[in-house]
Amino acid sequence: MSNWLEVIERVEPLEGIDLDAGLVSGMQKQFAGMAGDHIGRVNFYTPTFKAYASSEISGCGKSAWPAISITGGDCKLQCDHCKAKILEPMIAARTPEDLWRTVNEQINGGAQGMLLTGGSNHRNEVEYGDYYSTIRRIKDTFPNFKIAMHTALVDMDIARRMEDCGIDAAMMDVIGSQDTITQVYHLRRTVDDFEKTLEYLVSTTLKVVPHIVIGLHYGNLLGEWNALEMIRRHTPQAVVLVVVMPFYAPENRPFVTPQSSEVGRFFMDARKALPDVPLLLGCARPPGRAKMEIDSYAVMAGLNGIAHPSDGMVELAVRLERNVRVTPACCSIAIGDEVMAIETSESGLQVDIERVIAHERAKRPGFGGALAGIKVVTSGMPEAVGGCCS
Repeated sequence: MSNWLEVIERVEPLEGIDLDAGLVSGMQKQFAGMAGDHIGRVNFYTPTFKAYASSEISGCGKSAWPAISITGGDCKLQCDHCKAKILEPMIAARTPEDLWRTVNEQINGGAQGMLLTGGSNHRNEVEYGDYYSTIRRIKDTFPNFKIAMHTALVDMDIARRMEDCGIDAAMMDVIGSQDTITQVYHLRRTVDDFEKTLEYLVSTTLKVVPHIVIGLHYGNLLGEWNALEMIRRHTPQAVVLVVVMPFYAPENRPFVTPQSSEVGRFFMDARKALPDVPLLLGCARPPGRAKMEIDSYAVMAGLNGIAHPSDGMVELAVRLERNVRVTPACCSIAIGDEVMAIETSESGLQVDIERVIAHERAKRPGFGGALAGIKVVTSGMPEAVGGCCS
């Protein structure tokens, strides 16, 4: 295997991004020595699948995985990174009857599954109590319709009720810092409450897919490694990593964009801690150059799924000799695959590397055949690799 920095040079869309040379080298060394059920596999969920696929397939509908909130846009917590704005565009189903009607409408429109969520009360609980019998009715009537539920915090009794009503996947954010729980979430609960919730959920037959929001403490990494250790103690079926996007943060409590290299180091630690668990990079992460850097680190760290990858990621993974698959995915399907994780080793389509390269270069007609080089950061200072940088 070539030096990974030299491999990156050959991926034209990555020209000009800033990568930490020491981190890239560390990722290459770690990856070479790793073994596990999911090491080496990566599936990209991308809407531009025709450029990558070796065969043509049909597209997906926008309503394939609708998000439904039982509280509409209401949430008591008003966390600093969200302010309940995430709930506003979701379909409101404020009564069990509304939920039944909405699900029937969505299935008639082609929906394959749904994300079921809602705003929290002051204890970070979503009050699903009145809905369990309706969810059971939905699953009995439409057994192939997948339901992924955002659980928030639960006790053992609630975990069992969720299991009994037939949901397919249980999701929760795992937070490892008491300061983040108190200051960002405005919540009087403890880190232990989050670990207990994870313990209760994994003790059921549910597919459990916890999320770690990287940079949740105002853009700084604080409790992420503790959250990772909590997950390691209660092994779930998959883990989704996302990077905070605090578009709705109040002016008096601003967030910074997490440093891409810090995010990359966390990816590497997560892969090492969970070699037998699928790790997926979710849709949420900062846009622009930061996204390209984060996605590059995700590929090199060995994550197993990347939703809506930046240009060049499929080519990079192929050049790094990953076992690459591509799944055609509009945004809703990407969400569904995040929460249902990687079902089989045969999921997705195999890719034709020559078509990938031709596709990327066609989108950049101003570039020549040879690359001028890629900017790599060493000790905080950029240096040119393989040529000069602008």
